[in-house]
Amino acid sequence: MADMKAVHFGAGNIGRGFVGLLLSNAGYELVFADVAESLIEALANSNSYAVNEVGDDPRTTVVRGYSALNSAKQADELTVAIAGADIVTTAVGANILKFVAPAIAAGIAARPTGASKAAVMACENAINGTDILKAEVEKAYAGDDLADRALFANTAVDRIVPAQAPGAGLDVTVENYFEWAIETPPFEGNVPEIPGVTWVENLEPYIERKLFTVNTGHATAAWFGYAAGIEKISDALNDPSVSAKVAAALADTKSLIVAKHGIDEAVQSAYVAKILKRFANPFLPDTTLRVGRGPLRKLSRHDRFISPASQLAERGMSCDGLLAAIGAGLRFDTADDPEAVELQRLLGELSAEDAVAEITGLDPDHPLYPAVLEVFVARKA
Repeated sequence: MADMKAVHFGAGNIGRGFVGLLLSNAGYELVFADVAESLIEALANSNSYAVNEVGDDPRTTVVRGYSALNSAKQADELTVAIAGADIVTTAVGANILKFVAPAIAAGIAARPTGASKAAVMACENAINGTDILKAEVEKAYAGDDLADRALFANTAVDRIVPAQAPGAGLDVTVENYFEWAIETPPFEGNVPEIPGVTWVENLEPYIERKLFTVNTGHATAAWFGYAAGIEKISDALNDPSVSAKVAAALADTKSLIVAKHGIDEAVQSAYVAKILKRFANPFLPDTTLRVGRGPLRKLSRHDRFISPASQLAERGMSCDGLLAAIGAGLRFDTADDPEAVELQRLLGELSAEDAVAEITGLDPDHPLYPAVLEVFVARKA
């Protein structure tokens, strides 16, 4: 296993505290790639960092045996690293994938003839993030043999990694719980050994279950908690009025997941209960401000609110809890987040109809549209 190599783009808290940790634990020789100069320097000049898991079963894991490359300044070294890697992963944000794709394309093109395929996996909070990455790599790839040199597998990742305490350095605090689900078909029966990974034939139920429970619930708690003047997510969940609103949004998404994916209702109820317990973990110093950030992305057409609400409306099912959360998102107003500033500008300058079109991407003839328009009208009033 010593000669197994992985390149991971994004040396931030998720990269070090989740994806990098699991790859390192699986015996991969790990290269972190990032454009954050001070972070890459710190990694390059260190020989270990600690991942502190907090919750019911606290533990600390020391990660060693990694190297670090500045993807902006060390392009040649990065190409060589990817050319020799078995696995290439990302945790950079779905909107950044287009910027890392050319480096991945160059590395794949440099792989020796006859080498096994590099497994490329985007570990992002997006539905089928690897498909987004693959499309960008295809644009940047010169030859016509990409499919012979690389495989692209979608994944669903779930681990709460809060903003870290000042002075933590490279060490990361994360929750105990994690789920990393990876689809098996692209591997054609030859899946790598990565302890902790859930290998699944069909990823969509896992992606939607995670996005519409964890991400929907987290943002709902953040927006209602922030409006109530509560700083910590765990305190927001302990506020009866906030927790009732989170429960209402997750009751909606649960009904969709049960109806659409045939997941047993009791199983989904237990999953929701586990998620709510995770949010309330007092050892996670997460804030409503951090989790609430990015309301434009979170209220966009295929994300955690409009997507499940639209699917419920298409089925003629209720989505009142989600509509209330969308209203809370429209009221998320802080100078500390550029998206929140832009959201308030749009709400101030556009008509309610134009704001719905611009922010949610809903067509006026969609069954969800009238209810969402009502929420926007109420916000503008």
